[in-house]
Amino acid sequence: MADIKDYLKEKEKREKAKGDYRNKITRHKLATVYRILLVLVIIAAVIALVIVQYNRRIFTGYETLSSIPREKAADAIDIRLRDSVLTYSKDGAHCTNAKGTVTWNQTYEIQDVKIAKCMDVTAIADYNGRSIYVQSADKLLGQIATTMPVQNIAVSANGTVTAILEDKDTTWINTYNANGEMLYTGQTHMHDSGYPAAISLSPSGDLLAVSYIYVDAGELKSNVVFYNFGPVGANQSDYLVSTHIYTDQLVPELHFMNDSTAFAVSDSSLMIYKGSQKPTQEAIYFYENEVRSVFYDENYIGIVFLSDKPESTYKLEVYGTDGKRVGTYYFDLDYRQLFFGKDCFAVYNETECMIMTLEGTEKYSGSFTKTVNLMLPTNRAYKFLLVTDASIDTIQLK
Repeated sequence: MADIKDYLKEKEKREKAKGDYRNKITRHKLATVYRILLVLVIIAAVIALVIVQYNRRIFTGYETLSSIPREKAADAIDIRLRDSVLTYSKDGAHCTNAKGTVTWNQTYEIQDVKIAKCMDVTAIADYNGRSIYVQSADKLLGQIATTMPVQNIAVSANGTVTAILEDKDTTWINTYNANGEMLYTGQTHMHDSGYPAAISLSPSGDLLAVSYIYVDAGELKSNVVFYNFGPVGANQSDYLVSTHIYTDQLVPELHFMNDSTAFAVSDSSLMIYKGSQKPTQEAIYFYENEVRSVFYDENYIGIVFLSDKPESTYKLEVYGTDGKRVGTYYFDLDYRQLFFGKDCFAVYNETECMIMTLEGTEKYSGSFTKTVNLMLPTNRAYKFLLVTDASIDTIQLK
């Protein structure tokens, strides 16, 4: 009997010892977890502090990290082609990437150059001529020969081109692939549907937007029409999928931001459309002042007016793809161009620039050390390319 009691006592001691050991292991694990969590919280706090300090930082100058020489003819014009520079004149065009390498060179003879862009693709047409040249930033895509004079063009990201062609009393709206094959054709008459004042292709080339201007019973009207060249539009008459009529408004600006967002600017309102198949009007904003400039990318629309405040010269209204106003901003710089970056925008001319966040904080305002043709953003915050007649400079604000 004593042996059984001793055995039970020993067993109880062993189980208690095991329990104490398990508790020690559990406490050790919990302590380790707490220490790890504390370290992670400290790291997150430090990162947040650095981000806040960086976002609050105001830059007073810049340093030139590199400078690549380039040559440019006196009569040539530089424009941005996504992350590259398109340089064109009446005699030809070429594209230069950020490393200063000429990726293609196109020769032609054009009296009046007409250009359309979509992402990194461009179409160059001979206004009132019969030639259209299509290129991406990397290579030549093709050439289109039309049978009637070109009045206007639009291009998609895959090289599809829509051209407005003049033919006496009839205006043709033809769509081609980059090799010149006609994909779709249509015609309009001034006395019937009106004159196409603006056109735009979606990046995919599936949607075409046209702004027609016409007079109805003595009233000026604009008709913004969307055509769908895909399966949805194939079931509709003339591929027409939606129509939006505006009375007493002239709509000369019409652009796709992406495959499901487009916008139109009239002399008195901004209209934003949503939909990848049958675009509908998402929002409309009215204004009384004259529009000075319109800028946009795949994320934002910017409309510049003369300021309504005596202490500044210009007012910028910015809108997002969701159809909502992002903010209103005031500045004095006599700008030539404006572009959007990540959560900011930059306005500049040949000699100076100003950069402001979409929260309204002015991050930089200063002069360039060279005469600048183009200013391009990079994938690094507050790092830019400055394109001059003689060089492509990479700068970093400091």
